[in-house]
Amino acid sequence: MLAFALRAGVSGVLIALVALLARRSPALGALVASLPLVSVMGMMWLWHDTQDSARLAAHAEATLWYVLPSLPMFLLIPALLRHGVSFWPALAAGCGLTVLLYLATVAIAARFGVAL
Repeated sequence: MLAFALRAGVSGVLIALVALLARRSPALGALVASLPLVSVMGMMWLWHDTQDSARLAAHAEATLWYVLPSLPMFLLIPALLRHGVSFWPALAAGCGLTVLLYLATVAIAARFGVAL
């Protein structure tokens, strides 16, 4: 339980850091947010817990396939905001699009023998 609390604390600090940086400089906050810090920490913790190369390789590969369908959200949200849509509906639309693209990615990957 202590390990879980430590991991949650570190993750929370990173999110708070991004928010703080973004208030001062949107570009700097975006740069830090775009770093695969959560993925890297997840891989480090998975390695620490399992020492399983095959599991870690599968995790890293699946992460790649799940990152790709999340990228259009970062185009849709600013486009909606610039066209007068308020934040919460724009965020909901971006998240909804991402869910749909995740489902499509899983279905398409399965047709090519990639299990996600």
